[in-house]
Amino acid sequence: MTHVNVLPTLTPTTVAPIDRLMVLPNQDAEGLKLLDTPEAWDEFSLPDQTVPDCLRSSVVFEGMHCAACAISLEDALRAVPGVREVQISSASHRGQVVWSPQQTRPSEWMQSVERIGYKAVPANDAHAHERRRQESRRMVWRLSVAAMCMMQVMMYATPAYLSAPGEISAEAMHLLRWASWVLSLPVMFFSCAPFLGNAWRDLRERQISMDSPVALGMVVTFAVSSLATFEPEGPFGREVYFDSLTMFVFFLLMGRWLELRLRDRTAGALEAVLNRLPDSVRKRRSDGEWERISIRGLTVGDVIKVLPGEAFAGDGLVLAGQTQVDEALLTGESLPLVRRVGDRVIAGSYNLSGTLEVRIEQLGAATRYAQIVALMESASVSKPAMALLVDRWAKPFLLAVLLASLAAVIYGWRTDPAHALMVGVAVLIVTCPCALSLATPAAMLATAGALARGGVLVRRLEALQNLASIDTVIFDKTGTLTRDAFEVVHVHTRVGVEADKALAWASGLARHSLHPVSRALWSQARRQAEAAGRLPDLDALVAQGVSEQAGQGVRGVLQAPGQVAMNLRLGSAVYCESPIPGGPHLQVSLADDQGWMATFELAEEVRPEALAVVNALKNMGLSLKILSGDGQTAVSKVAQFVGISDAMGHCQPQDKLQALKKYQAQGHRVAMVGDGLNDGPVLAGADVSFALGQALPLAQSKADFVLMGGQLGVLVSTVLRSRQTLRIVKQNLVWAAVYNAACVPLALVGWLPAWAAGLGMALSSLLVVLNAMRLAQDDIAALK
Repeated sequence: MTHVNVLPTLTPTTVAPIDRLMVLPNQDAEGLKLLDTPEAWDEFSLPDQTVPDCLRSSVVFEGMHCAACAISLEDALRAVPGVREVQISSASHRGQVVWSPQQTRPSEWMQSVERIGYKAVPANDAHAHERRRQESRRMVWRLSVAAMCMMQVMMYATPAYLSAPGEISAEAMHLLRWASWVLSLPVMFFSCAPFLGNAWRDLRERQISMDSPVALGMVVTFAVSSLATFEPEGPFGREVYFDSLTMFVFFLLMGRWLELRLRDRTAGALEAVLNRLPDSVRKRRSDGEWERISIRGLTVGDVIKVLPGEAFAGDGLVLAGQTQVDEALLTGESLPLVRRVGDRVIAGSYNLSGTLEVRIEQLGAATRYAQIVALMESASVSKPAMALLVDRWAKPFLLAVLLASLAAVIYGWRTDPAHALMVGVAVLIVTCPCALSLATPAAMLATAGALARGGVLVRRLEALQNLASIDTVIFDKTGTLTRDAFEVVHVHTRVGVEADKALAWASGLARHSLHPVSRALWSQARRQAEAAGRLPDLDALVAQGVSEQAGQGVRGVLQAPGQVAMNLRLGSAVYCESPIPGGPHLQVSLADDQGWMATFELAEEVRPEALAVVNALKNMGLSLKILSGDGQTAVSKVAQFVGISDAMGHCQPQDKLQALKKYQAQGHRVAMVGDGLNDGPVLAGADVSFALGQALPLAQSKADFVLMGGQLGVLVSTVLRSRQTLRIVKQNLVWAAVYNAACVPLALVGWLPAWAAGLGMALSSLLVVLNAMRLAQDDIAALK
């Protein structure tokens, strides 16, 4: 079965994402214009949340290799009128472009990329994977040619190294040089093609990338050796360097190929989430027969058949059949879940065992899968502060490398021109800052992939860096330290108000809120109405003008058949003017225009993993606190149970934010853990923030991390991974700095031949990526 990368559309209630983006085999100007229709760009773009009337398109860039490439691409795209923002990651080769449909079209800004020698394709292009495979095969061919020619050239060069002066005749030595020159031609014109092509592009566009000094070194080495072959008595005739040329080309290609393979593995978990929708579905026609249609033709209300091993195309309700589903990458739930008639399934999850008939309820951007895709795309192109610093210095560093190489050549030219040129070549190659540019993003992408497999969605890569330095963790209580399921244990009402009616009226407002308490009231009211046979009466309640005030509650106008509309408020005791004193249970109150009507006491259960999580965080040296909007008695009870001494109740959102700022003013680095629903200000203000709960609307969350399975236990592993990630990043940066500090002087004094410089450059980049790959392991203990 084939899975393609599909992003949500702008019309989620009517059209599903396309299963196969239009084919762009050559991607010429005419082909790019196929992307200029709203139907086409909707499939790799979403309305931007920050820039009005603009779209945010997710794109993969082909032909880039380094931070300098990313900077060149960003500059070219920003020069296009109508392009407002650009973010490109040199590690993932992905980018996001914010553009105005009133001023430009995708074909225009994509052509600006092609003019400087790169290629931009939609992130869900069906042929992107095949193109990567073809490029990988070409890389293997180039590597193989370089390897075979290198071994043969080394065989011809060996006699010159081992023989005594005069032992081999001048004619024989000249013949060996010519044989080496012939064998170097395939290396130069085939194996070196990527480096030379990119360097020519840089020269044509008056820019610089990390391929520029490498290609210059290759050309100079080949030219000097060719002159020595053609004119043995000339100024460069003393020695040829074909063995060095073929060796460092082989080492560079080997390093780049391994780096490509490792990078693809590092981003494997991210790709696995981004490529989970099916190509097509079996839809039930009006005559009851099944027909296979493109996923693009699917609409809300259609009934589809899903066979074992297939992914669900949208969120839906099971009408027939029973199975087990795999929701691990979407919810963090590692065990298969049973789904039968009446249960709901989510887009992007897999059907494992039985055949199901599913009625589609949500498609496109309305699905949780689409929100996850959009946020992970954004995370994959975000740049931590360390990476931004390296990117900022990439081009100046490369210019300094060229100047240092030129200075080395000028200094040694008078005594030995050929040797001076080879010293310059060694400087060009050994100082290429590939390892430095990969140090931070490679490690953070590896960690993001591992966390995604565990059900933790990383919204910003920089949050990993911030999380490693926190010293304080603040918890919300309801739905965070406690389960998001409650039971109504007692109802207080004013005179003349029946408890059952008060619960029904409260549920009429509660059904419009995602807060755990609201969901509990709605569930309790439905159970009671169903037991009494009054479920139709409950469903007939209509609430209009419903609005929710963070930290206070919900208000709206409730209309029951045959009754006068009521203005109701549901929420905290202060919000509803409740006279009932706080007790050991969580309380939520109901009020109308006359004032307080009822108070519901709800029994809550502390999460079974909360105590272990609190102890683990304490053992890591973190200070723990609770800030909750619930009554102080209920908050203190939970705090005492889990072992947190600093707990404050009756906190409005502004109170939580004020307390957070006080801790930060004292020099603390604070992480906030909440349900993400009514803690927006404090989540946004914290140094790092976590949101729990599968019901969380991801697109509205302000959290840096979303625990998709709603399990508090992964909080500990996330903190541990962030600390290990920062250690790995520092190791990579130190290694890259030490490598350059040690090798540059050796190259400048002529003690580092070109082949050794190529080997050092390849090994340095490879070491950085291999070190980052440790973070992709699922076992945290293995990282230590």
